[in-house]
Formats: sequence, structure tokens, C-alpha cells
Amino acid sequence: MTESYKTMPTSLSLWQAMRYWLRLGLVSFGGPGGAIGIMHLELVERLRWISEHRFLHALNYTMVLPGPEAQQLATYIGWLLHGRLGGLIAGILFVAPSLLMIVVLAWLYLAFGDIEWVAASLYGVKPAVTAVILYAIWRIGRRVMRNALLWAVMFAAFAGLYVFHLPFPLIIISAGVLGWLVHWIKPAWVAPSDPQTATTDEDNFASTLSITRRGVLWLCVAGAGLWAGVYAIAYLIDDSGTLTDMSLFFSKAAVLSFGGAYAVLPYVYQSAVEHFQWITAAQMIDGLALRELIPGPLVMITSFVGFIGGWEGQLLGPDQMVEAGILAAAIAAWYTFLPSFLFIFIGAPYIEQTRHRPAFTAPLTAITAAVVGVMLNLAVMFAGHVIWTHGWEAPPDFNMVLMTGLALLALSAGRVPVVPVMVTCALTGILLTELGSMAS
Repeated sequence: MTESYKTMPTSLSLWQAMRYWLRLGLVSFGGPGGAIGIMHLELVERLRWISEHRFLHALNYTMVLPGPEAQQLATYIGWLLHGRLGGLIAGILFVAPSLLMIVVLAWLYLAFGDIEWVAASLYGVKPAVTAVILYAIWRIGRRVMRNALLWAVMFAAFAGLYVFHLPFPLIIISAGVLGWLVHWIKPAWVAPSDPQTATTDEDNFASTLSITRRGVLWLCVAGAGLWAGVYAIAYLIDDSGTLTDMSLFFSKAAVLSFGGAYAVLPYVYQSAVEHFQWITAAQMIDGLALRELIPGPLVMITSFVGFIGGWEGQLLGPDQMVEAGILAAAIAAWYTFLPSFLFIFIGAPYIEQTRHRPAFTAPLTAITAAVVGVMLNLAVMFAGHVIWTHGWEAPPDFNMVLMTGLALLALSAGRVPVVPVMVTCALTGILLTELGSMAS
């Protein structure tokens, strides 16, 4: 057993896990890159609840699924730790804070229109998130990038997204195919990064990680029942058909969103703004800006769309506009995330059985390298918005450069936990905003 896993817990209470998943839901800023970075830093490096090999194996599976990768990864790890109940708790607590926040912000936006104070209060969080993503790239990359082939896959994935704007699924599938082909030619190039740790954590997880055909059938029936039950409620509540339209639309968006929220945003925009007219183009842009201010999955923009559509459509009458907005936002979230739980609970047991099969692990090794390239693309995009707030032609924001550097130093050299770094950066951001207002 390597040193990195000597202190992995042999028993972990569900209550401990619940507290962690809730805390993660409150601090997972920066979209999938930030959340994945935080989970890797804490679950693998600090808490050591899961090995590097198992974390990356789960990550690779979630990257090829439609839907929010980070929420699916949290659900997968929660399932590993405590079975389906643990997966449900992890997935729900990961998104619950962001759902509550987006509903509150949407209400403030429609009721008052002025949300500048929210942006000011979270100004300093952005460089902390940038540092978390960069640190995660370094930690994962230094273990994965063991040869020229994997470096090439990483840079090809980055260039494919950043330069050529290729579809995300094409990049991931191409990496997997390449890994499978290389396995038959030079298997050492795409072997697991640390084979010894692949079997060291076998006894640290729930013993019921397998699934039978009957179990798959039961999950499919349960999922269909949950989908139809909420659809029936929406049909009975809303005579206009808006809630049922939302149910169908967000269900389709959830299973078609390969590549995460950025890939599905054009589809959401086209349908919600132009076809159904639940929300205006200006409101959609404002919603995207609001979404950047809260933690959780980027795809939570769907709940903002739902709230606006429910409010503006007065689905429950002119005296219950807030209630209509909350109901529509909840339905949008329900149908956005329901498929993700089914993908994990049905697929993860089969994925776990492939961890020691080279024909399966080789493609996933190449996909891991591609994922590092994807995270690098996210880091560049995020850093661009944070540091070059007025475009690449304008000078950088040196306050953001300094805060990003100090946060990265605290995480890497100082080994400071994520939450204190984010809180410190948030307070610093508020102070800088106030000083800037006083100076002007």
C-alpha cells in the first residue's frame, strides 16, 4: 500500500458524509472544473475517503454521460461510500444550496432589479475558484501525464475545445477510441497510473456495489414512475400546459446535454427564449450572470428559466406569482437531475466491474488525459473572465492576479483547506469593492 492511502478510513458514518456533501454544495463555485477540483483536493488528498484510481475511474464515466458531471461524480462517490442512500444524499445536497440560491436571486431580480450588491459580495471568490481549478489540474495531471502520448491527448483535447471549438463528445469518444487502439499495440502507455492503489481500497466501500437485471428493471420502473408522477401533478395544477411543456423540455435537455451546461445552453436559449417564450433574451443573459455568482452546477440556469417562466406566466394566478416561480423552478431542477441519478445507480455497478480489465481501463486512461485538457480549457476560460474582465486587449486586473496567486500558494504550499481560502478571498473581495467605491 502506498503512503497516500495508509490513512484511508475503514469506516465512515453517513452523518460525516452528509455534512461534507452539504458543505461541498455551498462552496463548489466555478462550474464543473471548480467542483471536481475541490472534490479531488479534499476526498483524495486531504480526507482520503477514496483512492486516486477510483476517483478518476468514476470521473471518466461521468464525463461521457449527458448531464452535470460534477453532480454525477458526487452521486457516484456517495454511492461508493454508502450505497444508493449515500448517492441520493450526495447528489441532492450538492444541488440543493444552488437551487435555493438561484430561486432567491431570481426573486430579487424580478422584484427589485438591483443585484449589484450580490456581485460585490462574491467578487473575491472567483480568483479562489481559479486557483482551485489550476491546483486540481496540476495534482491530477502530474499523476496521469506519464508519457508523450498522454501529453499529446491532453493538448489535443485543449486545442480541440479552445481553438477549434469541436463538440465535447467527439473529443471524449476520440480519446477513448485512441486508448483502446493503443492498448493492443503498446499497453504500457495506457495502463492505470498507479496499479498498486487500484486494489487497496476494496474494503472501504459498501459491499452491495453490484447490480442484477432485476435491480436494473426496478430502477427503470422507479425512474419512470417518478417522472410520470411529477408530470401528472404538473398537468393537474397548470391548465395552461406550461408546466408540462417544461417537464418535457427539461427532460430532453437533460439527456441531450453531452458536454455539460455550456453544450446545452444554445438549446435552452433557443427553446426557452424563441420557441416557448418563457423568458426574454435580456433576462436569459442576466440569468447567466446571476448563475456565475452561486455555487453548484452551471446547468442550474434551467431553474432560473423555470422561475421566470412561472412568475411571468402567472401559472397559479396573479396573487401567487412567487409560488408559481418556485414550483416551476423545482420542476425544472427535478427533470434536469432525475436522469443523472438513474445513470449512476444503473451504470456505476457495471463500471466498477471494469476497473481491472485493461480493455476498459485503457480507454479511460486516455479519457483521463483528455479530461485534464478539458479542465485546462475551463481554467483558461474562467481565468480570462476573472483576470481580463474587460477583454484580452485590456490590462489584467492585478488584484485578481495577486489573489489567484496567493490562493494557489495557500492550497499548494500552505496546504490550507478550500473553505478558509474561499472565505478569506470573499472577504478580501468585499473590502476591495468598498475601497474602490470610496476612491471613485
